[in-house]
Amino acid sequence: MSRVVHFEILAENLKRAAKFYTDVFGWKIEGWGEERYLLVTTGPNKKPGINGAIMPRIKPFTGKKGFLAAILTVQIDGKLQTYLIRVKRAGGKQITPVQSIPDIGTHAYCRDTEGNVFGILQPPAK
Repeated sequence: MSRVVHFEILAENLKRAAKFYTDVFGWKIEGWGEERYLLVTTGPNKKPGINGAIMPRIKPFTGKKGFLAAILTVQIDGKLQTYLIRVKRAGGKQITPVQSIPDIGTHAYCRDTEGNVFGILQPPAK
């Protein structure tokens, strides 16, 4: 079986996107050599999850109806409302109501400073 091992977030402004994700989730984001490509560390390698990158939004990544995208969902350790406040303070926007998903948790979709949609998931209390 194949697994997702890396993600890439497309951005018009790499610094602005890096600041947004650092402010909201506390991710470590750093340059990769001389490339316009920022490596994103989302947490310790011993915990579930993947790391990725932020890269420029360029023509090969556009489709007939606009930009191609995948929706990333970030599982958080705290309260969903706390993260929704962080999203707004960092310049993003909550775009769906908070919804409860049985046996999965509480979830909402947001938009970052670059126009990308992502989800935030608070798992159920143990």
